[in-house]
Amino acid sequence: MKAIHSLLMAALLALSTGVQSAEPVSASEAVAAMTAEAVVAAVNAVDQGSQVRRDIRITMTDRNGKRREQSSVSYRKQYPDSRRTVMFFEQPANIRGTGFLIWDYSEPQADDDQWLYLPALRKARRVSSSDRGGYFLGTDFTYEDMKLDGKLEPLDYHFALLGEERVDGATLIKLDAQARDGEVAKELGYSRTVSWIDPANWLLVRAEFYDPSGELLKSLEATDVRVVDGIWTRHILTMQNHQTGHRTEFRFSDVDYLSPVSDNLFSKQTLHRGP
Repeated sequence: MKAIHSLLMAALLALSTGVQSAEPVSASEAVAAMTAEAVVAAVNAVDQGSQVRRDIRITMTDRNGKRREQSSVSYRKQYPDSRRTVMFFEQPANIRGTGFLIWDYSEPQADDDQWLYLPALRKARRVSSSDRGGYFLGTDFTYEDMKLDGKLEPLDYHFALLGEERVDGATLIKLDAQARDGEVAKELGYSRTVSWIDPANWLLVRAEFYDPSGELLKSLEATDVRVVDGIWTRHILTMQNHQTGHRTEFRFSDVDYLSPVSDNLFSKQTLHRGP
């Protein structure tokens, strides 16, 4: 919440150094005065904890209603130079032992590292930047979606505010993002995204994704948003692919921001042997 307070104060300062007014500026007016870049910064500054452990139940449903379920455990930890995330799959038996590791570097120009370990191959395969638009293990989330985990990437998009919209009784900020060029759109699989952001906590709670030809591809909805260990947390993420009729739900449980997370988890060696 400190980051939000700082941004609001910055907006207030910008207003006060422009047209002078004898009337005080409210927090809602300060939010309305923010630029698209300031909104992106606020989203990316949301506290996700210095570490977290969480269980994940993944449910995939095809257009005919056939369901597949997977379960995994995930760990994330913040380092001075990077945010590192690892997932270990436990069920079903045919994917048990699969692991996914992300090193998301703080330096904006640095290429992030991602590795996928498949037990059948007995090796960790590096996911290149050209593959980041590929779908993660049959889900409707791409490798890039998995890495961002609710954040926004300023290097990939040009952002613009689309105003505010009332959704389920809440006033949300609507943010447009256009891929910076055709190559980026091809890599991501998205030419444009539209995000709905709750200024009460700066969480991204809805999004639409458009394919490189400009057609609506997918939509995301975040529900069961509540505070855990003092941190606002999205517990259910549902991604609907409108072109295939396929849907994926990520349901997080036993979220723990307080227990220590070992540094040893975030290595390619641990991907091989598990947690």
